[in-house]
Amino acid sequence: MDIKQLQTFLTASETLSFTQTAQLLDYAQSSITAQIKSLEEELGVVLFERLGKRITLTEEGQRLQQYAQKMLDLNVEMKKAVLNEQTQAVLKIGAQESQCVYRLPSVLQQFQKSHPQVKIIFKPVHTTEIAKDLLQSGNLDIAFITDAYKETPMLHRERLIQEQLVFVSAPTDSNEERAVFSLQQLSNETMLLTESGCSYRNQLEVQLQQEAALPIQMIEFASIEAIKQCVMAGLGITFLPKMVVEEELKNKRLQELVTSTKLANIFTDIAWHKDKHISPYLADFIEIAMKMYKKF
Repeated sequence: MDIKQLQTFLTASETLSFTQTAQLLDYAQSSITAQIKSLEEELGVVLFERLGKRITLTEEGQRLQQYAQKMLDLNVEMKKAVLNEQTQAVLKIGAQESQCVYRLPSVLQQFQKSHPQVKIIFKPVHTTEIAKDLLQSGNLDIAFITDAYKETPMLHRERLIQEQLVFVSAPTDSNEERAVFSLQQLSNETMLLTESGCSYRNQLEVQLQQEAALPIQMIEFASIEAIKQCVMAGLGITFLPKMVVEEELKNKRLQELVTSTKLANIFTDIAWHKDKHISPYLADFIEIAMKMYKKF
């Protein structure tokens, strides 16, 4: 049973004439007869009663008529749904939370002015390795990689900005800056950190292990905003990109801690697979992102 047979059956059930059905569907009359016979054999019932040159629907034919119409309607609905999925452009972007919250909104605002029809999907990308895997598998079209630089031959990367990472705490009562501290002094502190696997947390943990400097307690948060609120409440210190605490530093709700420890530089790059087909809207997004990041 196929859609063509059901369409033929429905037309014949309305015209009650194989000759007229053949004319409407532009088939030979023998083809109409063969399709109806094939349908009857598959279902094991007689659909039309032949009374000389006239035909009428049997009871089985009347029951099939209702279901056949539903199936044809569903077929049309299915095609429309699939067509809409195929014609709607989708842009899958990977980035860290800090980029999504503090930098990308202005990029997306500019992009959607020119491409309001493009659907945007964000996926979390915390490290170069995660971005590489998702871009290579096609689960991302483009990624903002915030990490220490690592070779990725299969990716095309464009440098956007060097990120500044800072230790911050609640302001002291005197509102004076703390003295320069080393990582060893963290043994007397509670560290509030982003989720395990975050690129800059990974770098800090490596450095802590190398210097045998373990905080008295490490508390993990899924949200940067939650970390900032807890630090402002005096629950500990944290290590974050400066862009996410600039407002709080400016309003003196947080205080930057100067450290003597030198950590590797962190950069944000925009990256895509070197063999990726660059559609016009993707090319526009890349161009807008690179221009906007220059302003940061």
